[in-house]
Amino acid sequence: MRGLNKVQIIGNLGRDPDIRYTRSGTCVANCSVAVNEQWTKDGEKQERVEWVRCVLWNKVGEIAEKYLHKGDQIYFEGRLQTREWEDKSGNKRQTTEVNVDTMLMLGSKGGPNARVEQPVHPDGAQAAGPEETDDVPF
Repeated sequence: MRGLNKVQIIGNLGRDPDIRYTRSGTCVANCSVAVNEQWTKDGEKQERVEWVRCVLWNKVGEIAEKYLHKGDQIYFEGRLQTREWEDKSGNKRQTTEVNVDTMLMLGSKGGPNARVEQPVHPDGAQAAGPEETDDVPF
């Protein structure tokens, strides 16, 4: 039996997307999304912000670069991925992020509900995605 790795988030961008290109020319956009959670405890409103690191590839990244800005409300759908690398001091580092394949702009310059999806190969593999990281820790 295969597992399910699917993440859906709605939040606000913490900053403009950071755009880079791999050596092969693949667009990679990185951004952080603030997801607010609110509840009431003992009659007082409580709030917590969870920051989610997101990576957008190819067409989705290019559109993010053009239309997304700090504060925009966004819906991202994708899968969790944990990467490991070694920093400049030789320490092993690890990060978990959402590899975004669907983006829905909620009221940003792209227009309300402008939806963008990452192309998928017929065999189900994502087109030129995270496998082409060129070992660059973001």
